[in-house]
Amino acid sequence: MKFKELGLSEDLLKAVTTAGYEEATPIQAETIPMVLAGQDVIGQAQTGTGKTAAFALPILEKIDKKNENVQALVVSPTRELAIQTQEEIYKLGRNERANVQVVYGGADIRRQIKSLKNHPQVVVGTPGRLLDHIRRHTLKLDHVQMLVLDEADEMLNMGFLDDIEDIIKQLPEKRQTMLFSATMPPEIKRVGVQFMHDPKHVKIKAKELTTDLIDQFYVRSRDFEKFDVMTRFFDVQNPDLTIVFTRTKRRVDELSSGLQARGYNAAGIHGDLTQKRRTQIMNEFRHGKLDILVATDVAARGIDINDVTHVYNYDIPQDPDSYVHRVGRTGRAGKHGVSMTFVTPNEMDYLREIEKLTKVRMLPLKPPSDEEALVSQLGAAKEAVADLVNKTDTEKFAEVAKGLLAEYDAEDLVAALLNDMTKDDSSQVPVKITPERPLPKRGSKGHGGYHHGGGNRRGGNGGGGYRHRQDRRGNGGEHRGGSRGGHDSRNHDSRNHDSRNHGGDRNRRSNNSGRRSEGGRGFTIRKKD
Repeated sequence: MKFKELGLSEDLLKAVTTAGYEEATPIQAETIPMVLAGQDVIGQAQTGTGKTAAFALPILEKIDKKNENVQALVVSPTRELAIQTQEEIYKLGRNERANVQVVYGGADIRRQIKSLKNHPQVVVGTPGRLLDHIRRHTLKLDHVQMLVLDEADEMLNMGFLDDIEDIIKQLPEKRQTMLFSATMPPEIKRVGVQFMHDPKHVKIKAKELTTDLIDQFYVRSRDFEKFDVMTRFFDVQNPDLTIVFTRTKRRVDELSSGLQARGYNAAGIHGDLTQKRRTQIMNEFRHGKLDILVATDVAARGIDINDVTHVYNYDIPQDPDSYVHRVGRTGRAGKHGVSMTFVTPNEMDYLREIEKLTKVRMLPLKPPSDEEALVSQLGAAKEAVADLVNKTDTEKFAEVAKGLLAEYDAEDLVAALLNDMTKDDSSQVPVKITPERPLPKRGSKGHGGYHHGGGNRRGGNGGGGYRHRQDRRGNGGEHRGGSRGGHDSRNHDSRNHDSRNHGGDRNRRSNNSGRRSEGGRGFTIRKKD
C-alpha cells in the first residue's frame, strides 16, 4: 500500500519520500489509519517492521504545531531506541517544524531540563528518566493527547512495568494510547485492558517476522573453537557491515578486543559503557567507520541500520524471540542479508526450537580452514591492490619506487604489501575467550524452557537462564548469562575500540583490507645483494 493512500498530509508525504520510504509496511498500513481515526491500538510486531513510522506519522499529523505544550509522549526501553526514535520523528516532522526532544538516563539531566524548556510537542524517553523529570516538575504531561509504549515486552523484562504504570497515572484520562510489543505476555495484556479504551489489535503474522531476503545458517562448533571459526568466516564471506551477538557483557569485551588484536575494525557495546561512549560507537557503526559491532541483546535494541549485511550469533539465544530480533537487523529495506548461528553440540535442541518459531530450516555450514581463509583474504587484497594502482598518481612516487626496486626484489615488495593487507591468523595472534556456563539441556531439571509470548521469558533456576537487572534510572537493562553474566569489565574505552582504526577512507572495506592492527606475520623483505 502506498503512503498517499493512508490519509497523510502533503508535507508528511514529502518527508516520507525524502526518508526513502516507498510502500507502507504491513504494520504501518494497518495502524496509521486507525490512529488517525482516534482509536487506541495494540500493535504486535518485531523490531525492523517499521513500527516507529507507524506511530510517528499519525502523531505528527495530529499535534498542533502552534501549541507549545507536550502533546505526545513515547516511552522506550533503552537509551539507544529512545535516541533513534527521536531522530526518526524529528526527520519526518522537519518540514512541519515539529519540536521533538529526548530524555534518558546516564546523561546530564541539566541539559535535558534546558531542552524541555524549549517547549517540545513530542517527548521520547526511558521510563526512569521520565519519572525523574515528572518528580522534578520539569516535564508537564497534563496536555498529552497521545501515548506510545514501544517494545512493551522489553520494558516488562527489564523491570519497568511499575514505572510505566506510574507514568500513565500522570497523564490525562482522555487520551489516545498505542502499545507496541513483539510478544503479548499476560502483564502486557493487563496494561492494555487497564489503561486503554477498546484497543484495536494489529498482529503481524509470524511469516512476516522473518524475511526471505535473509539466508540463515548454523555452524556446529565447540565453545573454545568459535572465535577462530568466526574470524575465518569473516575472511571468506567478507561482510560489509556486521553485528556479532553474544550473551554476556564480558564476552562483548573479550570478543571486541580479540577482533581488534587480529586486525579487524571492531568495537563492542553493553550497558556498562558510558552513554557518551555508546553513542560514539553507534555513530561510527552507523556511518561505516566501524565494520563489526559486538553487542548484547539489550544493548543492541533499537539499532535500525539498513546496511547491515551479516549477523553472527556467537552465542545462540536461549529465547527464540531474541533470535528473530537479532536476525531482523539484516535483510532490511529490500537488501539481502546473512545470519550465522554458532551451536555447540548440546545446544541443538535450542536451534530446533528457533526453527519451529521462524518456520525456517537453517542450513549447516562447514567451517573454513585457515588456508581457505587466507586464499579469500589474498583474493580481496589483490582486488584492493588493483584498485589502489588505478587511483594512484604513479609519477608522483616514481623516483622512490625505482629506489625501492633497486634495493629489494619486486616479488618481496608486493608480498610485503599483501602481508600488510591481510589479517593475522590464530597462530600469529592467539585469542582466549573465557568459557561461559553452557545452556541447560532442554527438559533438564530447573530449565525454564522457551516461552513464546508468556511471562518474562526468564530461564529457570537450574542454570544458564537469563536474569534481568532492573534499572530504575532509565539507563537500560542488560541480559546476564548464568552465574558469570554479571561480570563487570574494566577499562571499557581502551578495550572496546582501537584508536588505530580511525583511518577514514584508508580503513574502509572498499579497500578490502586496510583495517589491520600493528604487528604483522613477521614477514621480512630481503635486500638485494
